[in-house]
Amino acid sequence: MKKPSDQYRAFEKAAKLTEKQQYVLTLYVAGISPRSQQAIRSVKEICEQHLKDRYQLEIVDIYQHPEALKDAQIIAAPTLIKTLPLPLRRLIGDMTSRDKLILGLDLRPADEQ
Repeated sequence: MKKPSDQYRAFEKAAKLTEKQQYVLTLYVAGISPRSQQAIRSVKEICEQHLKDRYQLEIVDIYQHPEALKDAQIIAAPTLIKTLPLPLRRLIGDMTSRDKLILGLDLRPADEQ
């Protein structure tokens, strides 16, 4: 059994690793519709606030790349896929909810970090 000080050190080490993890995200949108544009703005804003310099965001227009639908098993747009860090997550639909994005990406509000 670990001593409390050992547990604290393990927790601190895990927290520091989380702070340095790179996020790999793909946002699938349907053309340049207002809904797609809002999804892009929302996701970029969350990434800049919570993942500054720690994320890669690829935006895929399913109208320009229809093969992406089958490859990534996309059933609706917008869809945000977090490939890394694991576990893989899919957020489908409305990207305007900050809370949904933060929870779906396994992020904590900035004041808790």
